[in-house]
Amino acid sequence: MSVNSADRPVLLDVVLVKAGRTKIGYPAELLADDGTRVTARAPWAGDGVRDFGFVRFEPGDVFTEYYWRDRWYAVKEVRTATGTLKGHYCDITRPAELSGNRLVVEDLDLDLWVSADGTDVRRLDEDEFEASGLARTDPGAAAAAVAALGELDALAHEGGLGALLA
Repeated sequence: MSVNSADRPVLLDVVLVKAGRTKIGYPAELLADDGTRVTARAPWAGDGVRDFGFVRFEPGDVFTEYYWRDRWYAVKEVRTATGTLKGHYCDITRPAELSGNRLVVEDLDLDLWVSADGTDVRRLDEDEFEASGLARTDPGAAAAAVAALGELDALAHEGGLGALLA
């Protein structure tokens, strides 16, 4: 899908699925699609403020989201309304599926947060992943999810997330 800035923006319906149910859906502007990676931009789609303690997502925040059709993760660059980088929120997911203007991504519970300066790298929701039972019901997907988290964690510690998104 070609994206030309002179044309009207192409909108996607981003649908995040968790345990077979839609967790959240929201509109996003398609920025690029090279056949493997889809890049979109959307405002914070949550209700009000979500305070994790180490970062706050709030109205006005802008997410530039990177989804792959061949990788088990999505990376979201989070910026304030004024453009200040907050960091990167990485979701461990099944590979993204784009059909028409609908982008569907299945959340596998594991997440990684990387602060703007790269000094705070946190693995998140490992307890939820364990409780999901994915290792029992789909061992291949569970192994791919754990490997994806390890890959992103290593990239974050090596300062390589930027190269991944370039």
